[in-house]
Amino acid sequence: MKFQKLYKTLEKHKYFIFSYDDILSFYPNEKKENLKKMLFRWCKKGWIYRLKRGLYELNFPADFMIPDFYIANKLYNPSYISLETALSDYSIIPEVSMAVTSITTKPTRRFKNKHGLFIYKTIQPKIFTGYCLEKQDNFNILIAEPEKAFVDYLYFNNYPNKKVSLGNQRFDKEKLKSFKKKKLDKYARLYDLNLGEFYANL
Repeated sequence: MKFQKLYKTLEKHKYFIFSYDDILSFYPNEKKENLKKMLFRWCKKGWIYRLKRGLYELNFPADFMIPDFYIANKLYNPSYISLETALSDYSIIPEVSMAVTSITTKPTRRFKNKHGLFIYKTIQPKIFTGYCLEKQDNFNILIAEPEKAFVDYLYFNNYPNKKVSLGNQRFDKEKLKSFKKKKLDKYARLYDLNLGEFYANL
């Protein structure tokens, strides 16, 4: 298989990030050993980039400027952007997250590649909710709603203490006040979090 042929297929179907299995779904008759050799050669040429084992990014001939949030969704799924990354994106916290943080139902993982560090925290499947689909630079991104990103953050920063205290953490209070209380309470119940002190200090 020539790279130009694969490129046209991936570009047509918008597979700017693709897996080994994706290629086989387009070309089921391709010999696996030959495909592995070609992927290795194309990586060395810089035409594709290996994000992790079995997952690649198109690099050539166009620079698609793939958002880190989209890469995070693809690196480890099911997952959605949350925690510090989502809170920063919503301007709920002033800090810019140094890593892209996500929630998953799979085991906790960390991946590092040329795009940076990607961290995934594990929750139970019944709590894997409260995210929405957003478009970022024409890419579909799964990201937590503001209320769920906040509750996810509280859980991972207060557990096993279920009584929530914000302490000296710098949240934008106006943003917190704009939260939908019903949503916040619903997501807090999933984690059995007590928001009484949070509401008292808001």
